[in-house]
Amino acid sequence: MRCLIYTRVSTTTHDQTTENQVAQLKEYAHRQNWEIVEIIEEYCSGGKSAEERTGLKKVFSMARQKKFDVLLFWSLDRLSREGSRKTLEYLTRLDDCKVKWHSYTEEYISSLGIFADAIISLMAALARQEKVRLSERVSAGLQRARSKGQRLGRPQIADTEKIRELRQNGHSLAEIAKCCGISRTRVHQILSA
Repeated sequence: MRCLIYTRVSTTTHDQTTENQVAQLKEYAHRQNWEIVEIIEEYCSGGKSAEERTGLKKVFSMARQKKFDVLLFWSLDRLSREGSRKTLEYLTRLDDCKVKWHSYTEEYISSLGIFADAIISLMAALARQEKVRLSERVSAGLQRARSKGQRLGRPQIADTEKIRELRQNGHSLAEIAKCCGISRTRVHQILSA
């Protein structure tokens, strides 16, 4: 099998490098008799989306092009720290490209073994539960804000006449913006119209 190795650390400080990951992943791939086609080393937060991460973006591009058969990574949190829903989406994208995936330190997180379907089902259940918890937290936060009298939603459209009057009275764009709860750019647009 053709193997793509993906490694990631959050920063490039001397105590955080991909060296250990790369060495052990290469050794593991050789023991499996996998041909290593490329090693992608990424230095950024795992909380960023695939679109914001050049390395992960390349993984998906290579998967679509069928340039490898299995993605080998150190652990699931090296692949993504965006939560189980997003991580499941990434693994599903690999599956859709007919690419297998395997976590070196978490042998049970793998699409290579007989439990692949069980792992994906479990992760899907966790993703659903994460979505429910997120929704509950958002609702609780909105309710708390309402109880404190905060107005929710987009700011109301500014009163054009009030803005013009404030400007004629010598107020700066910043003062008008603060008074009306809109941006200076929006104040300028209203005054220019």
